Amino acid sequence: MELFSVEFFQALVSIIIIDLVLAGDNAIVIGLAARNLPKDKQKPAIIWGTVGAIVIRAVATLAVVWLLKIPGLLLAGGLLLIWIAYKLLVEEKDHEDVKASQSMMGAIQTIIIADAVMGLDNVLAIAGAAHSHYLLVILGLLISVPIIIWGSTVILRLIERYPMIIYIGAGVLAWTAGKMIVDEPFVKEFFEGDPLIKYGLEILIILGVLLAGWTTKRRKQTAQN
Repeated sequence: MELFSVEFFQALVSIIIIDLVLAGDNAIVIGLAARNLPKDKQKPAIIWGTVGAIVIRAVATLAVVWLLKIPGLLLAGGLLLIWIAYKLLVEEKDHEDVKASQSMMGAIQTIIIADAVMGLDNVLAIAGAAHSHYLLVILGLLISVPIIIWGSTVILRLIERYPMIIYIGAGVLAWTAGKMIVDEPFVKEFFEGDPLIKYGLEILIILGVLLAGWTTKRRKQTAQN
């Protein structure tokens, strides 16, 4: 992938969308962890907790980008990402298990640990969308993390008001999964020989995830009513 090419910016936009959709409620965890601190300590705790979380996430993502170069792992990562995209549509998240700390160090520790645990799906998705390009990972984090931290409430309200945003995010995830699968060295030559099959599989994965997610969610809503 050439630097600042159409494909480069396409991947960058995908990373930003993935980050915003998957990490929107990670920022809520940050607020919950610091909610019992005195007002003058909340901001420093959030800043340092976020810095620690970003560093860990960046290192983890770069490591996964490197690992995805190992034959077979790109295919496995793509299949796992399909499941993550499906779960994004059907799972309802809550943060009841996030404990608010009484000390600043405790709050910082909670923020870092909670983000690391909740951010595993983000790491795989971003690594897959980056197509082995480390600069894309860094740029994606630099652009999206400030938006997540300061705009999390707005993001979550928009998602609640316009559920279609979740479907767009899941579609991008499914598309990323499809690209990971067709780029797997074991099968890449087969797909390059017939672009129709390559793009057809990517479209089939996107439609399959969206349809499965929509059907499952509708069944849940019907059962609740």
